[in-house]
Amino acid sequence: MLRGAALALVLAAVPMAAGAAPAAPSAPAAPSQQFRVDPVYYNLPNGLRVVLLKDSRVPTVTVAVHYGIGFRVEPRDRTGFAHLFEHLLFQGSENAPKGHFINLVSNAGGAMNGSTRFDYTNYYQVVPSGALEAMIWGEADRMARPVINAEVLKNQQDVVANEVKVNVINQPYGGWPWLVMPQAANTNWHNAHNFYGALDDLEAATVDDAKAFHERFYGPNNSVLFIGGDFDEAQTRRWIEQYFGAIPASAPVQMPDISEPRQTEPRRVIHNDPLAPKPAWAAGWHMPPRHSQEWYAMGLINQMLIQGTDSRLYDKLVRQESITSGIGGGINLLGSQYTYNGPMEMVVDLTHDADKTEAQITAAVDAVVGDLQNNLVSDQELQRAKTKIRSSLYGTIDSASRFGLAEILSAYALFDDNPAKFNDVEAGFAAVTPELIRATAREYLRDGNRTIVILQPGAAQAASEAQQ
Repeated sequence: MLRGAALALVLAAVPMAAGAAPAAPSAPAAPSQQFRVDPVYYNLPNGLRVVLLKDSRVPTVTVAVHYGIGFRVEPRDRTGFAHLFEHLLFQGSENAPKGHFINLVSNAGGAMNGSTRFDYTNYYQVVPSGALEAMIWGEADRMARPVINAEVLKNQQDVVANEVKVNVINQPYGGWPWLVMPQAANTNWHNAHNFYGALDDLEAATVDDAKAFHERFYGPNNSVLFIGGDFDEAQTRRWIEQYFGAIPASAPVQMPDISEPRQTEPRRVIHNDPLAPKPAWAAGWHMPPRHSQEWYAMGLINQMLIQGTDSRLYDKLVRQESITSGIGGGINLLGSQYTYNGPMEMVVDLTHDADKTEAQITAAVDAVVGDLQNNLVSDQELQRAKTKIRSSLYGTIDSASRFGLAEILSAYALFDDNPAKFNDVEAGFAAVTPELIRATAREYLRDGNRTIVILQPGAAQAASEAQQ
């Protein structure tokens, strides 16, 4: 079904300055900027979802394929398999042997990469417009005819195992808190296992495992093809049909139950990091359902509590009490609020000196959260949060690479079967009131919905003992 034919970023007015008062107290502030993304959206007979977004301002195209398979649904006893498989599909296909597709991109002066997230795996390229057909051909061959054999599997098992060692096992604060928090905050295995992969599980993967995984999750009917930029729509549709149309659909994907029960008691988990020089503290709160009023409110709470040096927790923990030199966190640490489709946490994390106690940090955070739960935020502060989130949205969708836009629209195609639904987000945030912020904070920032993870360092203690 056609949903439009062009990208229109409509800048209706200059954004309202931070601190400007809205027209009426406690009324939803009307957006001072409005954007609209109008993709062409349709399905091939084999189920492939296609998102086309024409934008001729720059003579380049962005091509991305998103598969509906992420960390959450990898097989039990094969932790890290989704990430391992992402690596496998960079190793070549029948008609594009190892290195061929990469050379096509680099010789055209383009860039490419891929990633594994909670709910999808993606591959993407940005190239001059003249290389579009080659990109469509290469992605179709990757989907239909990847080379999966013992040599390729062993090679990538070694690569990924080394990546785990470098980025997690042998790295101070490795996996902190993006890998640690989901395991602490969730109870469903699909949300709570080691997404990067245990080394034993990675080494145990077989060629049969990989082939079955490809057959199950990498069919066109579990995929979205995004093409954005300077292209001829009619010709592009012919190429898509030519290269993707003959790929047979896989069996319908049977997704596991990834739901989380409502958390009713606070959780506290100790995480030991022998390489960390300083202790760290993190808290995670389960998010409301996607697209709900509270989901939008939590997005704004994230801005007010965590994001930027004007945030409440930065002011309390850094400026007022000198507990830490900075804070991190947000919603979906492996993407954004718009690019996940299951249980998720809003997280805040910090490192601190050993003389700052857990009780001191928790009490400071509780004071800030309690104020949000007990008192209405000012219209001025709420408007500032809306301006910040709107600015972040524009930065994402207007980048020259279009990677952020490709990721968001493909996620909405995968999860909602409607990439144009992304147009709803600005109105959703605009409708949030101070009363909704308070109600959402009371339900979703309550102690019973919170998990605290304490990172205990080892490096500082070991150094101290060595000096004695």
